[in-house]
Amino acid sequence: MGLDNGTSSFENMTNINSAVSNDLSFTFGAIILSIVFLLGVPGNFFIIWSILARAHKRSVTTLLILNLACADGCLMCLTFFFIIYLAKQSWIFGTVMCKLLFYLCNTNMYASIMIITLMSLHRLVAVMWPTYLTACTRRRTVLLVLGGLWIVVFLLALPALIFRQTETIKNNGENRTVCSIHHENPQHGVFQYTLETVVGFLVPYVIIVSSYVCILRRLRQTMFKRRIRSENLIQAIIVTFCIFWLPYHCVNIVQVAADLTSDKSLKKTLDNIWKSSRAVTSALAFISSCANPVLYALAGRSYIKADGLAFMARLFEGTVLDYGARRSQQNRDVIRL
Repeated sequence: MGLDNGTSSFENMTNINSAVSNDLSFTFGAIILSIVFLLGVPGNFFIIWSILARAHKRSVTTLLILNLACADGCLMCLTFFFIIYLAKQSWIFGTVMCKLLFYLCNTNMYASIMIITLMSLHRLVAVMWPTYLTACTRRRTVLLVLGGLWIVVFLLALPALIFRQTETIKNNGENRTVCSIHHENPQHGVFQYTLETVVGFLVPYVIIVSSYVCILRRLRQTMFKRRIRSENLIQAIIVTFCIFWLPYHCVNIVQVAADLTSDKSLKKTLDNIWKSSRAVTSALAFISSCANPVLYALAGRSYIKADGLAFMARLFEGTVLDYGARRSQQNRDVIRL
């Protein structure tokens, strides 16, 4: 989900000068990314294939899952470059690729959370205002919203493109090239990490949590809460994203606090915290992009025996009927009685 950056979710596992001298950090990072690559690439592309080739009915939820899988799948393909980076302990791909790859990583972070937010808003409309659902889910409207989302995502990720650069450092008598973030003054760092945490996490999660509070309240008043098959799956995606990304954004907050404080002793303490934690939290954030295929496989396991490789499409087709349609059907049944 991913992906990622924060500058990139991978950023300080690879960016830090201190990590260059830490073989354990590079070994750990390479192992994590290798596992992510092996799970994430086939997993996300299987989702894309299932929706495009096997799913006959495509709901708004399915279309959002397709966009999420495309974002995560592309990010997973980029891990190959980062594995080489860690293995060689030097950036060999040049400045352009340094900026481009980490920029694409950053887009994944924003794309993932915004798509998940759209899923929550779609469920909110379906449950709270089902009469407006048709207007909100017209093909043209959905495509315009998704197009606008991707434009915003690519704009928000620009700091990674602007501030990322290559530099040569000396380590144990050897010259090594690192692809790192370079802020000319602390205000740049404050801007970038505050933007990531506020726009890429806090605001979307306030919207998501508020939406589901309203949804769950409404569902308690109905007899349909067990029949909304996509609800648990979407909630699992939301919780998983939070688990993997919350530590990363906590480290962002610590780094911003370190840049803002004028107390030298406190600054030193905060710098030690974020520098020692960034690699681990970045690795966790990167893993989020290969987690969704696992969630889908678990959710669709009951279909595997009957549908084989088409089980994923069968799962996604189960999300087509919206709450509003079900409630309308109930009302018609009551009238007939």
